[in-house]
Amino acid sequence: MALSASDLNAIYSLLTNSMSGDESVRKPAEAALSQFESRQGFCSCLMEVITAKDLAPQVAVRLMASVYFKNTINRYWRIRRDSVGISNEEKLHLRQKLLSHLREENYQIAVILAVLISKIARVDYPKEWPELFSVLAQQLQSTDVLTSHRIFLIIFRTLKELSIKRLPADQRNFAEISSHLFDYSWRLWQNDIQTILHGFSMLAQSHKSNALEQHQELYLTCERWLLCSKIIRQLVTSGFPSDAKCVQEVQPVKQVCPVLLNAIKSLLPYYSSFQKGHPKFWDFVERACIKLMKVLVAIHVRHPYSFGDKCVLAPVMDFCLITITDPEPVILSYDQFLIQCMVMVKHILECKEYKPSVTGRVMDETGITVEQTKRAISKNVGGILASVLPPERVVHLCNVLIRRYFVLTARDLEVWYRNPESFHHEQDMVQWTEKLRPCAEALYIVLLENNVQLLGPIVVSILQEAMNGCPTSVTEITPGLLLKDAAYGAAGYVYYELSNYLSFKDWFNGALSFELSNDHPNLRFIHRKVAMILGQWVSEVKDDTNRQVYCALIRLLQNKDLSVRLAACRSLCSHIEDAKFSEQDSSDLLPTTWDSCFKLVEEVEEFDSKVQVLNLISVLIERVSEVIPFANKLVQFFQKVWEESSGESLLQMQLLIALQNFVVALGYQSPSCYNMLLPIIQKGIDINSPDELNLLEDSMLLWEATLSHAPEMVPQLLAYFPCLVEIMERSFDHLQCFPIEVPPLINSTLQKLVVICLSGGDDRDPSKAAIKASSAAILARILVMNTNYLAQVASDPSLSVLVQQAGVPIEENILLCLVDVWIDKVDNVSSTQRKIFGLALSIILTLRLPQVLDKLDQILSVCTGVISGVNDDLAEEESSGDNMSSSSFHGESTIPSKEFRCRQIKFSDPINQLSLENSVRDNLQTCAALHGEFFSSAIGKMHPALFAQVKQALKMP
Repeated sequence: MALSASDLNAIYSLLTNSMSGDESVRKPAEAALSQFESRQGFCSCLMEVITAKDLAPQVAVRLMASVYFKNTINRYWRIRRDSVGISNEEKLHLRQKLLSHLREENYQIAVILAVLISKIARVDYPKEWPELFSVLAQQLQSTDVLTSHRIFLIIFRTLKELSIKRLPADQRNFAEISSHLFDYSWRLWQNDIQTILHGFSMLAQSHKSNALEQHQELYLTCERWLLCSKIIRQLVTSGFPSDAKCVQEVQPVKQVCPVLLNAIKSLLPYYSSFQKGHPKFWDFVERACIKLMKVLVAIHVRHPYSFGDKCVLAPVMDFCLITITDPEPVILSYDQFLIQCMVMVKHILECKEYKPSVTGRVMDETGITVEQTKRAISKNVGGILASVLPPERVVHLCNVLIRRYFVLTARDLEVWYRNPESFHHEQDMVQWTEKLRPCAEALYIVLLENNVQLLGPIVVSILQEAMNGCPTSVTEITPGLLLKDAAYGAAGYVYYELSNYLSFKDWFNGALSFELSNDHPNLRFIHRKVAMILGQWVSEVKDDTNRQVYCALIRLLQNKDLSVRLAACRSLCSHIEDAKFSEQDSSDLLPTTWDSCFKLVEEVEEFDSKVQVLNLISVLIERVSEVIPFANKLVQFFQKVWEESSGESLLQMQLLIALQNFVVALGYQSPSCYNMLLPIIQKGIDINSPDELNLLEDSMLLWEATLSHAPEMVPQLLAYFPCLVEIMERSFDHLQCFPIEVPPLINSTLQKLVVICLSGGDDRDPSKAAIKASSAAILARILVMNTNYLAQVASDPSLSVLVQQAGVPIEENILLCLVDVWIDKVDNVSSTQRKIFGLALSIILTLRLPQVLDKLDQILSVCTGVISGVNDDLAEEESSGDNMSSSSFHGESTIPSKEFRCRQIKFSDPINQLSLENSVRDNLQTCAALHGEFFSSAIGKMHPALFAQVKQALKMP
């Protein structure tokens, strides 16, 4: 029974009670609201609570109502088979109500309503909600600042949601939105920045701190302008095809970027002047400058050729270089802005579109090849970069990066002394765009790669200067010592480029080895850098220095500082993995190496540290033949780590890999570790284990290794085989191999997959959504490869009973129900699975059911979208080296490895041989023959843009 206005008081009371601290009051209210979710009228009642003027002060209740509103929309807005859902009449009412309540004063509620509108728009725009943007634009013409801020919040959220839709028709819709919104948004952006700068000028001249309330409208204008900046980014980056592919100029890039840069320059002076007197506006300036730089970076990534124009590239590059090398003093503490400037320069320097292209000749209308156009642009950009970044400026930038940004700060040393383990991971494993030093290092590496002949000697001279200025005997933390650490890092990161200018042997014998002779605590960061260098320069370590380097790393592995030891651990792993590693030359050092690893793993606390040490142990086991003398210690070690790693599935996965190597190394003596090994295998292959998804594959490989190296079949190993049946029922890779034979053997499992596909709940649980998508892909494959069998399964009475028992309402043919799932989940699967969905949907066109025509436009929209994207996807897969030519199957006197056989199976997948384009074209003709005039009528109702897309994809006249 539908809810109505008479239920408002009850719902208001339930919302109030759902926030009670008394569980006896809260729990029944939550349960009642949960029951209301699926009833018609519930969202309308919530909307009335949110918008009621007399409830405006009741923010908590309104906020709770908006949360329930959002959750209900997420679950029931789309037509679902497991609930009645929301009627079309109520949807129309809610859309109108949402657009009539734009002036929401509470920011949290306004954000939720904006998200709501964006989610609805993703489903309904433009077919069911064509007036959305026109109404919003109309409301913007004459409103106060608060309302316009809320409208821009809605526009931003909606554009963000619509921009991620993949189908060509959706992308054309977005381009149309951009053409209508861009000019107005850009004009408002420019007006607002003038208002903001004028207001800031007045504030700066007032010389006193004013309450924010006195400038509330200015602050709201600032926030609206920031939202408008995000909208401009969405419109420019998603509203036009990337010029990297179409090689066509995107005019708004030249229009927008110089103005964005000028806005940054105008706002930056207030970063220092507002810091004390106007903290709220100071915070805004900080966010705004970072955001504008991110917008510039995003536009460059999307439209590199248009960005390469001299009116854009030259001023942006020049500004970023000045900011990095010669900033105002206050900017030196503005880390995130400096990072964005470095990101911008790095992207420009390594942009592949600015480098000579070697692609084929593709002709355009004028007869000029796309290749020629690209070369002309690249040449032009090269000239611009040469003028902005001449050799002397390159050298200056290199010097600044090393001498300023590589140098450890007092804060760095404080963090290191307080927690060396955390410092190690912060420096080595952090995303390079998050911290200033890693970002500077990333920029430096690209700079040197592009200018190796110019900068190679410069870096070596800085290194020599630093070593001469700070002998190995110095222990006081001086600027000279810190510079030496920075220079060591600079030389360590670019071993490949510097190998022609710096002899590793001379460097090691003349300086690096001597650095380790002084154990003073202040030299820990030098020792850590030496450890890093020894790992980075592994390819340059020759036979005559191999043992010396190995001894040095063993010594570093015993250092008192955890950060040094972890760096040595990583470098030692690189040396042992290297082809030049000689067990014979280092056999006497192995006992110390093993003991150092065991001690280190006991002392570290962080997960990443344990994985790092475990990785070294695994490599040692794999590369060293004499493992048996250390077997007992290793058994104890593995047992202890496994027990302590409960709940840490990633660590356990690394442990399972190490155990595989251990079993292989023991060979026929592997039963000596069965007491430790077999319980681990048993847990790993248990499909009912909480960690089954993470551990099953590696546990299966460990089980295989154990069987392969078992001298005899013991009862415990034999007892595991019943698990194999359950495991095989959960994997469907063998359907590539036997599409006719296998499905009848797993009939009950396939019926369960159908129930999974038709059941709800996946909208609120990402894991369920993934399972549903995978299940749908399996059923689609069976329909394509064994059509009659899936039709038989779908019509089996036992399946109907199973579906009813699961509480899933079914009103039409089960195959047609699966069509809705394939259409809904096409954006949530891999490229190969999208093709399978397309093939399955094309087969549905041949059903002798009139309801097929009701889904014709959706089926064709998906199929043509997949066709247009499949070539790019296949090209990417081929370039990744994952596919194999038939000639590679015939290796002389080579036994195919298991991985090779798996790749053969993947390559021979019949799906790869089928043409989706031919399948859709042929089955569309069959559909026309089956339904006659009704088919013609359905085609006639199709949107002209979609029909044109179908004709283009199928190459129809």
